[in-house]
Amino acid sequence: MIKLFDFALLLGGFPLNVAKSHLDEILAIPESEFDDFMDDRKWSIVNYHLSNNSHYQKICNQKHFEKWEDIPIMKKSDFQLPLNQRLSKSYTSKNIYTNKTSGSGGDPFVFGKDKFCHALIWANIIRRFGWYGIDFNCSWQARFYGMPVDFLANKILRVKDFLSHRYRFSIFDLSDRGLEKIVAKFKSKEFDYINGYTSSIVQLAKYLRKQNLILKDICPSLKVCIVTSEMLFDDDKQLLEAQFGVPVVNEYGASELDVIAFQDPHGDWIVNSETLFVEIVDDAGKLVPNGVEGRIIVTLLYNKAHPMIRYDVGDYGVLDEKSTIKKPLLKKLIGRTNDFATLPSGKKPAGMTFYSITKKLFDDQGNVKEFIIRQTRINTFEIEYTSERELTENEIRRIEKVMGDFLEPDLIYNFVRRESLNRTSAGKLKQFTSLVN
Repeated sequence: MIKLFDFALLLGGFPLNVAKSHLDEILAIPESEFDDFMDDRKWSIVNYHLSNNSHYQKICNQKHFEKWEDIPIMKKSDFQLPLNQRLSKSYTSKNIYTNKTSGSGGDPFVFGKDKFCHALIWANIIRRFGWYGIDFNCSWQARFYGMPVDFLANKILRVKDFLSHRYRFSIFDLSDRGLEKIVAKFKSKEFDYINGYTSSIVQLAKYLRKQNLILKDICPSLKVCIVTSEMLFDDDKQLLEAQFGVPVVNEYGASELDVIAFQDPHGDWIVNSETLFVEIVDDAGKLVPNGVEGRIIVTLLYNKAHPMIRYDVGDYGVLDEKSTIKKPLLKKLIGRTNDFATLPSGKKPAGMTFYSITKKLFDDQGNVKEFIIRQTRINTFEIEYTSERELTENEIRRIEKVMGDFLEPDLIYNFVRRESLNRTSAGKLKQFTSLVN
């Protein structure tokens, strides 16, 4: 059998076999030696860019650092200029892999990775998916991601999906009628796994619950569901596992970097230490102990084409106290740094926190399908929702009371029922947005 996925990477000039061999060497390094390996690897990529990348030289404003924590933290704003002005010597857009961030966290930008780096990233992704019996060369994926509306771009993507053993569902119609069509496809095709945006996959699970259906019964070949790009709450994970009948895996990553953390079959959210170095720092940029919440800072260890060094992903998280240098564990992902509300009292709750409270209240009723929260003024929140029926006055008063008890009194809540909710151009559902910050 032709390994189409591997062949497509090799055809594009990405040295997958070399990358797989190098990954095996990294994985074979003993825990006792991994600290030295990581120290050497992270300083090697810094010194490379200090010598070969004029853009990074300007950011650092010096050519040598004594301590790692003195290296500047890079932000998305550092990449708001043409890609060719950010590439290292000998690299151009013609001899690297390029792509664009979705912009769901603000400040979208084009990024580049050298071909070995991109191949190494894929080798590691292939390894992780393999934990669940998934082989990209033959396993069929039910894909819940965005889809371009442009005719030509749409057809090109369909061809790429076919060659990669993927069938892409439209996530812009999650009505009962649209979900019925999705379920019908699962009846006619032997999918091995589901992969895509959390919010869309949760809607499928809710529809299955309403129809009293288990997806594994409909599609016996299904092995696993892997959700990504949006927060996965514990109750949603329980719903997915109950209605799909397969394990549900939480993936956390960034397109400009790599998969940052991926749950293994034991439920551990393992941070990628093979191609990344992940730090948690406070708002002043100082490293915090494991178990303490902070900003997630990531260094891409093998990208010579483009520096991503001590890069502020834009998320808050916590590393587990049990973490080691070779096997760091993500204990909790809290949300994006720009997803915090600012209240009249000066209190600054994380948007995802009270989103989860409202979500619990809505789920108790079983009426609301999806919703988003938007802070429009310092004392005003707009809650847009889709539902089978409009919320009653009693339901609204109850939600307002619980929200007021949790946040603070005298806040204003405007409830707006919609036929559907606006998603980003990539198809993501932005669950909380503050227009005040």
